[in-house]
Amino acid sequence: FHDLMSFKTAVNWHTGSALALLLLWVFAIFWHFTTGTWRHYVPTTNGLLKVAKFYAFGIFKGERHPYRKAYWRKHNPLQAISYLALKLFLFPAIWISGILYLLYSFWGGAASGDALMWVAVIHTVFAFAIAAFVIIHVYLITTGTSFIEHLMPMINGFDEVELSEAEEDYLEKDEPGHIE
Repeated sequence: FHDLMSFKTAVNWHTGSALALLLLWVFAIFWHFTTGTWRHYVPTTNGLLKVAKFYAFGIFKGERHPYRKAYWRKHNPLQAISYLALKLFLFPAIWISGILYLLYSFWGGAASGDALMWVAVIHTVFAFAIAAFVIIHVYLITTGTSFIEHLMPMINGFDEVELSEAEEDYLEKDEPGHIE
């Protein structure tokens, strides 16, 4: 694999991709707060054990998912905790360690000899955690009745949700653009 591109080219691609993802992350935070969708990421323990048990065992037995998606809460408790951890801990850790790594020439002289090693370790550990997150999502795509069933909601954030009568009335009256 070392013949695919030079180290310099790989670093440039890595840095450019990271900066693009950082901009996307900033935009996503802006979007969540301006649209109110940040509420979907507020964690709850209500039903968490049932959902965890489903993903650990029930999914392999063909059991029905214990969580009912709602307009006000599209993520199940495990998803909410996972996405919140990703956005509050994993992403900032990878960005901060990556920026420290990138700008080592500016601060490296003032740091101890092991500082760069620890930055590299932290960056690598969190990179593997994010890679695991992606692998889990690729696996989850295969658990639906069709390939597209779980893929499209992962890409565009929208899924069909059964609305209660109260939710439907509210949307028709106050937010007609959000109902189809």
